[in-house]
Amino acid sequence: MLALLAAPADSALVRDIEVAPGETLRTTTVGAGQPVVLIPGIFGAAFGYRTITGPLVARGYLCVIVEPLGYGWSSHPKEADYSFTAQTERVGRVLDSLGITQALIVAQSSGASIAFRLAIGRPDLVRGVLSLDGGPAESAATPGMRKAFKFGGGLVKFALSESKLRHDVRREIVKNSGDTTWVTDAVIRGYTAGQTADMHGSIDAFHRMSKSKEEESLADRLHQCEVPVRLLVGTVPHPAEVPHEQRELLSTKLPDFKSDSVLGSGQYIQEEQPAAVVAAVARLDQVSR
Repeated sequence: MLALLAAPADSALVRDIEVAPGETLRTTTVGAGQPVVLIPGIFGAAFGYRTITGPLVARGYLCVIVEPLGYGWSSHPKEADYSFTAQTERVGRVLDSLGITQALIVAQSSGASIAFRLAIGRPDLVRGVLSLDGGPAESAATPGMRKAFKFGGGLVKFALSESKLRHDVRREIVKNSGDTTWVTDAVIRGYTAGQTADMHGSIDAFHRMSKSKEEESLADRLHQCEVPVRLLVGTVPHPAEVPHEQRELLSTKLPDFKSDSVLGSGQYIQEEQPAAVVAAVARLDQVSR
């Protein structure tokens, strides 16, 4: 743990942490100071936060990126529990192993649902949550994920081809972005690298996600979240935006909640407007002290 905390601000320490037999989570740690834990969406992994970790480290934060099971470079076991509840428990174990407590949690897209659950179930680990266009989803089995696997088609078929996977991921990213100039071939390769390195494992993981079920409703527990929560949303309409009913749920259930809009951005705010994310982390840091 000391080696992690003492890592130079200009170097990143990558470590795979086993949380259960056959289950390892990829972590990337850089900087020193107050901890900021970043949870990506299904695609992107640590690569998806490359535009904001440098500025955060320069402000004196220790950045720890945790890729949930089946995401990015973490392992993709076929028979694992991919519910958000199980994912939250794994993230908690990783933070325990790193000695991280009272962290600011930054989460994008589906990672936000893990962040909300972590704040409720492990308040010792969290002092504030910043969601980047991610709502309180009740299950990892989103309509899009279930549709992809209906009758064994969709994702299973295109994922067998790396080029088709990259093509489809690029299409979805462009569809959900405001400013698309950041979407290059190199970026798409970075976003999909973990999945293409273990294609069959990724297919198995996605399939399990599409069937996952939660034992408890997140909506019924949101009022137990005692830390400040901030939601950043882009002003450009996009298919994956947080539904109105989920925004209303956050507003009515959370004791300390605010939503801010980022002009001209879509879902990938950390890519399109990284300065807005860094500024939001700094504001959250102040109100959560």
